[in-house]
Amino acid sequence: MGMSLSELLVLGTGSDLGSERGVSCEGVLPEASDPSLIERATQSRAALGDRAMVLGHHYQRDEVIAFADITGDSFKLAQSAASNPQAEYIIFAGVHFMAESADILTTPNQKVFLPDLAAGCSMADMATASQVDDAWKTFEKLGISSRTIPITYMNSSAAIKSFTGKNGGAVCTSSNAERAMNWAFAQGEKIFFLPDQHLGRNTAVTQLGLSLSDCVIWNPWKANGGLTDEAILKARVILWRGHCSVHGRFSLQNIEDMRAKVPGVQILVHPECQHEVVTHADVVGSTEKIIQTIANSPVGSTWAVGTELNLVQRLSRTFTDRNVLFLDKTVCYCSTMNRIDLPHLVWIMESLVQGRLTNQISVEAQTAKYAKVALERMLALP
Repeated sequence: MGMSLSELLVLGTGSDLGSERGVSCEGVLPEASDPSLIERATQSRAALGDRAMVLGHHYQRDEVIAFADITGDSFKLAQSAASNPQAEYIIFAGVHFMAESADILTTPNQKVFLPDLAAGCSMADMATASQVDDAWKTFEKLGISSRTIPITYMNSSAAIKSFTGKNGGAVCTSSNAERAMNWAFAQGEKIFFLPDQHLGRNTAVTQLGLSLSDCVIWNPWKANGGLTDEAILKARVILWRGHCSVHGRFSLQNIEDMRAKVPGVQILVHPECQHEVVTHADVVGSTEKIIQTIANSPVGSTWAVGTELNLVQRLSRTFTDRNVLFLDKTVCYCSTMNRIDLPHLVWIMESLVQGRLTNQISVEAQTAKYAKVALERMLALP
């Protein structure tokens, strides 16, 4: 199911310096096929020692995970960085919003680095600060802003987290979205859920017991969000029109085809999937829950997993006494997460060894202030 490390190295995108965000980078990126990459990574990691901490998200390539000090989901990794203040350098093998959260939660003496600045998140990019401000102005005009609590998914920019903190809301993860939304309803009458419509809808309907008609979608590209004033006033949950480009691909047809082809298969999906996929799955859960579900499953059991392919392949190689399949019939990597490859990791570590602070992620102080408020509200959830 998986590829060897040597194959992965040949397939790496060694020439992509990640200049999408307008930052030029010093130094020479190693070639993806450089046979000395593993040795160079080992030497530079050893040279950095306790001064550095390498965080690897579950969706990363194996070649990167091999050098991670800690693996986990986005919030677990940000927390790990915050709980290790002696690490001067935090190298985040993930995407941009994750590195931002790490910068917000760590001390001023710690510096966070993203090996490739083009490693963004399509979902996070679907909600800009100006678009969200425009939506909030509509809520103010309708007189509902004081009764509406914003909840933003961890997969959002620091600017959106800051908006949420400033307006009485909290951040959530896929594992605590139910608690966050219950908390929000205790504070107000409506929830403004950003930026993943699927996680918001699935949590509201399958966990809180609301109906689909209680939820409306705010489309930032249409006047008034594409909604009538009456629909906005009536709604209990206003969902931002955003989604994960990976999890949004899985379909009910995938599930039906898998059940027809593999007798006894159990369907395990992430709550970022479409509502009809979640309602027809056997188990739904966060990345950590997906891992634990497979780990705790009976030997010989068969699972079709609807999440990022790197993780599914890793689960298949780790739990060889279970049959772990990919739910979709086509390849489904997170393309932006995969920008972090071994050449970029080697390049960033060697730069730090040489004293070059390259690709540092630093959130502006006022933005960080309110974003941290939203994150701390999440940590304080009952």
